[in-house]
Amino acid sequence: MLDARCSILVTCKANQDGYLSDDSQDWKLPPLLRFAKPLDLLRKKQRGKQNGGGWLLFRMAQVVITIDGPAGSGKSTAARLLAKRLGASFLDTGAMYRAVTLAAMEAGVDMNDEKQLMEVLDKRKFGFRSEGDVMPAFIDGKDVTEKIRSPQVTANARYIASRPGLRERLVRMQRDFASNQKIIVTEGRDQGTVAFADADVKFFLTADLKERARRRHIELKEKGISEDINKIEGDIRSRDESDEKRKVGPLKAASDAIVIDTTKLNIEQVVGKLLKIVKQRCLKKG
Repeated sequence: MLDARCSILVTCKANQDGYLSDDSQDWKLPPLLRFAKPLDLLRKKQRGKQNGGGWLLFRMAQVVITIDGPAGSGKSTAARLLAKRLGASFLDTGAMYRAVTLAAMEAGVDMNDEKQLMEVLDKRKFGFRSEGDVMPAFIDGKDVTEKIRSPQVTANARYIASRPGLRERLVRMQRDFASNQKIIVTEGRDQGTVAFADADVKFFLTADLKERARRRHIELKEKGISEDINKIEGDIRSRDESDEKRKVGPLKAASDAIVIDTTKLNIEQVVGKLLKIVKQRCLKKG
């Protein structure tokens, strides 16, 4: 059951584009409110008499939980299971980057050319659907949920993630997706620092490099993909360096994130810790 802090009667001002003005944070709004588009989503709600951008009166009941961390830290599985336990929607931001990566690979564009990559993003139609603890991905209506998990797509995703213009567009897509959910668990590398900087609860998961490589090796093996574990470790190390050094949305823990080392924890223990903290922070008994 949501507590009072997560269900607030709010009066706010929208700018001419329909988005909340930048100074909306002065009103201490719920996390998603700053990223929602109230003139579209809530046009049937009561509107005040003030002019300008228009004052809107509506009730929000939304909770945002972010889980960031490097590859192999367990964030994706933990986020998926946490969403299932909470009855929340799951936002797999990696799937968004992978979908754009796959489309770019199919188009045969230069992965180092941001302009070409942006054209792919503009020309293709990307769709993502909330189905409980899973998030199917579509390109031009075709289900690519499994296809975007190939090692080739994984290796090329860094080209999309490191481009400021593309990253900005994808963050916007993430916020649009989240604005339609009541409770959402989102995972990625910059969810608590950039995409949802005012999230109700922020986690940052980490683990020893060798352990992360071991987990990735098992994951690929279960999918019938044979990959040398030393190569996997090298790829993860390179990805870490790329993620940490990029100028836009670098991989790092938010200053107010709860850091959890999962090296010696199994997934149930990790989810148990996350669930306990979320209940303490945002839910109440009864």
